[in-house]
Amino acid sequence: MTGSELVRGELADENGPFLARELARLGLVCRRITIVGDDPDLLEAAIRDGLKADLCVISGGLGPTHDDRTVELLAKATGRTLIVDPHLERAIDAVGRRYARNVGTTYHGYDEGVRKQASIPERAHVLGLAGTAPGLVLQHERCVVVALPGPPHELQRLWPAALASEPVRKTVLARVPPFEHRTLRFYGLSESTLAAALEQAGGESGGVTVTICARDRELTCELFVEPGAEARADKLDSALAAVSPDTLFSRDERPIEEIVLELARAQRLTLGAAESCTGGLVAGRLTEVPGASDVFRGCVVAYADEIKRSALGAAERTLANHGAVSAECALELAEGARRVLGVDVAVGITGIAGPGRGTAEKPVGLVFFCAAGPDARLEQKITFSGERDQIRRYASVTALHLLRRLLIQIGHIEV
Repeated sequence: MTGSELVRGELADENGPFLARELARLGLVCRRITIVGDDPDLLEAAIRDGLKADLCVISGGLGPTHDDRTVELLAKATGRTLIVDPHLERAIDAVGRRYARNVGTTYHGYDEGVRKQASIPERAHVLGLAGTAPGLVLQHERCVVVALPGPPHELQRLWPAALASEPVRKTVLARVPPFEHRTLRFYGLSESTLAAALEQAGGESGGVTVTICARDRELTCELFVEPGAEARADKLDSALAAVSPDTLFSRDERPIEEIVLELARAQRLTLGAAESCTGGLVAGRLTEVPGASDVFRGCVVAYADEIKRSALGAAERTLANHGAVSAECALELAEGARRVLGVDVAVGITGIAGPGRGTAEKPVGLVFFCAAGPDARLEQKITFSGERDQIRRYASVTALHLLRRLLIQIGHIEV
């Protein structure tokens, strides 16, 4: 993963974890993730080291500026000449001209940058463009090299083309032994509890590899099963699922927001939200899912007490007697959202994200939730630990899981 902004800590690396997960699902073991800056000597050394692998994926350094050095150093490390691809040059030039028209500027000064981005190592295959940056794949001795743009959304856009390219398919993926991949996802279960259950069930053995990953109060447990190890995998799967059946919410990789939307869609129910301390994070996650508009109608971000009263109908006596951070207020926010947005089910969230304003009775991290439907509601109170951004993320995930539980209850769905 290249870029001095990563080494300086200005940006967090998102590409390494994404690629490692993608490769693991294909049965490939990621041995190392290297983050290296734009210093040419260090970058060339990292590339040469990567060429010792079966597959080396490089992200970043494919742009038009002086410090975008990936392609020239990849050519140097593999002993290839840089050539200008005329088709690529025309395609990049067209993107640049279109951008200039869209922003209302004169198209000039791009020629050198276009030639730079259109210069590729000889015998390299172009995967396509993401913006003006091309993705490339080439084979060097036993190593297949994939070079992709640094911005995560651009890298992810070109990743399917990399997997479909002939060098990756025939030289790398064709050699991967067949395996089965199973996923168990939990909410509200600790890593130590799941790890203890894994150990009691015999741990990794007999052709089954297990990974456990915690993120935002969710646990993802993945089983990678070699041929002939299905019985062992069945035993482990059953043991892990039985640890806390109430917390097992999925056996696939769909995010919780997608699961919530599908549960509502199946019952022809509409959703809404009233958010205070989360400031729209729940709505943001739901609207990231394509097609969410047929289920999710909207959100009221009621940060100030005045908005809780005027927009959602929170009672003055509730705020005076119990405070804005209370179970009573969360209920009125949820019911207010149902009424104002005209939805069947809504969630209300109110809490103290910090870092200040906490008290002994209501500390930083205290959040109240209420998910309300036509004839049912669920309430929850949690005091989260962590920094402000963590508390807000944890609260948004909790709200979505509360919605999931309510929708299951309304639909009398067995899980």
